[in-house]
Amino acid sequence: MGTSERVVPADARRRRRPTKQGTVLSEQLIIETVLRLIGEHGAAALTVRRLGAALGCDPSAVYRYFRDTDELLLAVADELIGRTLRDWRATGDWRADLRNLGLRMHANYLAHPQAAMLTCTRVTGRTHEIRAVETILGILREAGFPDGEAARIYHVFVDQTLSFAALDASTLVLPERARALEAEAWQETYARLPAAEHPNIAATAPVLVAEMSRSGYPAALEMMLAAAAGRLQQVKSGR
Repeated sequence: MGTSERVVPADARRRRRPTKQGTVLSEQLIIETVLRLIGEHGAAALTVRRLGAALGCDPSAVYRYFRDTDELLLAVADELIGRTLRDWRATGDWRADLRNLGLRMHANYLAHPQAAMLTCTRVTGRTHEIRAVETILGILREAGFPDGEAARIYHVFVDQTLSFAALDASTLVLPERARALEAEAWQETYARLPAAEHPNIAATAPVLVAEMSRSGYPAALEMMLAAAAGRLQQVKSGR
């Protein structure tokens, strides 16, 4: 889909007639359909022809809502952020609130691994993302972090979460056989290396194999929160 002057103003976008499938087009319906198609076909789903077929409408109707596929992808990214925030409630405990947000965000992206790989690096500038930035900075400032520290910790928190989401998503989209071979490598290779030649691997093998079978994000998140708490203590003590 290329840039087009056919984009219709927001107040005139609603399709008056139902599609061939009996539904009325909307931005939300298009986004949800794209998420489904990406889950089934990956980046190949981002074509107007495939989207039109799935929606039961002329592909050109999509131009009434999105200028091009990049704008559509940004909308998908913003939808994933919005789903993370949908049922989240602040508790007033900054570490618990950030932990909850981070784990929710990570899990939500992994529920849509193909979409995660396409969207984790994007800045949308849209409603849900703006709300997320405001929320996280608010948590940090209310905890007592100065503005510079709040911005820096926000940066680390979000980049860490999205980086692990992209990394773990890339594993989930591997063919089943490739995933099985990777798991076998830890169990059949690393766990069997001789201590005489690889003493550190041999000593840690039981926990290493177990650790590498799951995401490192929860542990990394705790390390980041602990470092932030230490920094906050320094700020409050005047150091």
